[in-house]
Amino acid sequence: MHCPYCKHHDTKVLDSRVAEDGCSIRRRRCCQSCEQRFTTLELMQLTVVKRSGATEAFDRGKAIAGVRKACNGRPVSEDDLARLGQQVEDALRGSGQAEFPAHEVGMAILAPLRELDDVAFLRFASVYKQFESADDFEIEIESLRKHRAEQLSALLDGSDRDAQDLTSAPSG
Repeated sequence: MHCPYCKHHDTKVLDSRVAEDGCSIRRRRCCQSCEQRFTTLELMQLTVVKRSGATEAFDRGKAIAGVRKACNGRPVSEDDLARLGQQVEDALRGSGQAEFPAHEVGMAILAPLRELDDVAFLRFASVYKQFESADDFEIEIESLRKHRAEQLSALLDGSDRDAQDLTSAPSG
């Protein structure tokens, strides 16, 4: 580690702690030459194993680029895509693994994409789940409808409870 003040290459670690996010390590360091103190943040590098067996560092931009194609012509903003990319990276880091097959990265994209846009989700899923017929689309559409119905039911149950809380609250 090079000192950011004098560029000397010999620094001493004074303290190491796991950061609040649990995915990185904060180190307090002291330069052995100029004695300035500084903090470094070390992240676990995520590695993607391609089908060919080659490995490369996870690139959030590359993941977003694939999703952008599925979102072509859909009402999805660049901010939406950036949030999705962050969600995917957070999910991968949260798994505690450092290496992922490329297919798992694609599958990790599906959950947040399902919440973002149904059509983009179906486009992306058709590639990563390797749909072979219209039946595969029908099965996925039915699964999507069931998921939306469960979300609506949970939302309505929550609002029913809220309404009950309001009606049973003492007036004053």
